Amino acid sequence: MPKSVIRRWLPTPEQVRANNGLKFLGNLLHDPNLFHLNRHSVSVAFAVGIFTSFLPLPGQMLIAALLALWFRCNLPLSMILVWISNPVTMPAIFYSTYKLGAWLLGTPPLDFKIELSWEWLTEEVGRIWLPLFSGSLICGLFFATVAYFVMQAVWRWHVVKRWKARLELRKAQLKQGS
Repeated sequence: MPKSVIRRWLPTPEQVRANNGLKFLGNLLHDPNLFHLNRHSVSVAFAVGIFTSFLPLPGQMLIAALLALWFRCNLPLSMILVWISNPVTMPAIFYSTYKLGAWLLGTPPLDFKIELSWEWLTEEVGRIWLPLFSGSLICGLFFATVAYFVMQAVWRWHVVKRWKARLELRKAQLKQGS
């Protein structure tokens, strides 16, 4: 994966450290591994961000930031990838994970309508939380693993492609010099 493409989308370490929402992390943000762009850091960041995006919990970006600190991977990339689950994709993701969780647990899926009210939250979430959370964890782990290995392969493919291009350039230069 070309670093220039990723760098174009990511904030600088100084911008992240200046973020008021992350001030509570203090000196933890001074670890250079949190901002490196190498195959391991990017692959783990993809896994962390995608796993976190499947969690049906508020504060996904904070969870991704804490996991990035724990795994010492690229912090901004981990937090950006959480937005895979956004207001447009979230209903489909969580409905699918609920159905998977209900199937895995052997419980019949419940018919329910989502309402933005306190009564609905207190009554319905108690009935659907176990299948929803189970399915979300399974999907999050699966897609995080896939993302990790895909990023490893894409990064390696890009490096090999650049090696071959440099080799061809050297061969062409040698032919011209002879």
